[in-house]
Amino acid sequence: MIDYQQLTPESLAQACQDAINACDDAIAAIVATPADERTFANTFVALESAVDIVHQASGKYAFMSHVSDDDALRETARDWDERIGKYAVQLGFREDLYAAVKEFAATPEAASLAGEEARLLEFTLRDYRRNGFELPKEQREQVQALMNRLVELGTEFRKAIDTWDDAIVVPREQLAGMPDRWIDGLRRVEEDGATKYRVSLDYPEIMPFMDNADSGELRRELFLKNQNKGGEPNVKVLEEAIAVRSRIAQLLGYDSWAAYVVEKRMAKERGHVDRFLRDFGERLAPKAEADMAVLSRAKQQHAGDATLHIWDWWYETNRLLKTDYAVDDFAIAEYFPLQACLDGLFLVTQDLLGIRYEPAADAPRWHADVQAFDVFDANGGGEPLARFYMDLYPRPNKFGHAAAFTLRSGRRLPDGSYQRPVSAIVANFTKPTPEAPSLLRHTEVVTLFHEFGHILHQTLTTARFLEFSGTSTERDFVEAPSQMLEHWVWDRDVLRRFSRHHKTGEPLPDELLDAMIRAK
Repeated sequence: MIDYQQLTPESLAQACQDAINACDDAIAAIVATPADERTFANTFVALESAVDIVHQASGKYAFMSHVSDDDALRETARDWDERIGKYAVQLGFREDLYAAVKEFAATPEAASLAGEEARLLEFTLRDYRRNGFELPKEQREQVQALMNRLVELGTEFRKAIDTWDDAIVVPREQLAGMPDRWIDGLRRVEEDGATKYRVSLDYPEIMPFMDNADSGELRRELFLKNQNKGGEPNVKVLEEAIAVRSRIAQLLGYDSWAAYVVEKRMAKERGHVDRFLRDFGERLAPKAEADMAVLSRAKQQHAGDATLHIWDWWYETNRLLKTDYAVDDFAIAEYFPLQACLDGLFLVTQDLLGIRYEPAADAPRWHADVQAFDVFDANGGGEPLARFYMDLYPRPNKFGHAAAFTLRSGRRLPDGSYQRPVSAIVANFTKPTPEAPSLLRHTEVVTLFHEFGHILHQTLTTARFLEFSGTSTERDFVEAPSQMLEHWVWDRDVLRRFSRHHKTGEPLPDELLDAMIRAK
């Protein structure tokens, strides 16, 4: 068990290097197996076990690049995240490992495989083809070099986003439209003898501001700052990444990077995606145009200007919800303290799936804000099925959005036991203070349920192999469980069960509930 409080840059680096060394040793044994002794167990199962060593190191240690508040540790974790990414590329291009896989594929046992085993063999051979193993070696080496460069560019791009810190600083009188409770939670800045307020790009600040701030000029300023995260250098990184992707696709015989990527999706072909999007766009266009007209008229009425800029969209939509539907996001948030939302989330999913959650008192934590829970079968005792973490509040240099991370994948171990999955929600909801609770707007409640859908997908997996474990599915399916869970936060009975006013304890009134559903 890792002790995050004792983790240092040096111990993190050593643990990652040890994992790579152990993986190398395990793979050496695989490739050394004589061709006439090849079996699924000593080739594919052994390869799964080898790769999982590095996979777990990434989940335990490289993950710290997203959440650690120690600068040196975070930088070391980011460096090893890139190294592990390149190591994964290297594994995919090892000719001796490919030869071992091909040797097994030619055996009678391979021909008799079914179910997950047959699918794993099929996918592995497909991925080797997609790495260029049907091409001349010189071309394949070019592809490998370009894929390594993509890993570097991805690290550079994410670092620029995660470490970007920008804001607008304004006097209180320019914050018209924002409630006092929200303003009082902002960081104060003294400028020229006057107190001003800093509105950052963190979600709990920028999203309510874009929805509610009356000043179109300030909304524009904050919007453009957010759109320019990473700055001009990141534009150059992105341009190079696009060029590298295009070159990889060309070398591998695809007409575009999109065609290369979509081959591993349910859609299979780019043409299917193009037709779907075109058809979808044509069907939605009349509704979108009607909505735009409504918002444009509303802006004309209150501002004397019918021109809709992109930084007006959220504000005008929110204003219309207030005036025409009596839906005020801040008023509704009074009924959604974070703890009540967590209680409701747990209640719904425990009832729905026949599971129960218990605080994991022994779980190592990387920050004092982090909570940990074990998942159990509600009808059985014994060992937990899985564990998940919740890291829900903003911190400097922390991952800036909301996402679910796999820290350890579930899989069937060679001894027949099941490796318990470990996952983490990383989000950026308003942190409670002694003066004010953490209150979630309804859109944030939707986000919480959505991300927990990923956690359930990751932690309740029964897949035998890493390749298919949890959210390791086709990427055009992976959002389905999360989008399904979102619907529970629009259900009247569910909302009545867990909404409660942070002062009175009263549930969300029927008139507010009705207005929310009518305006959906």
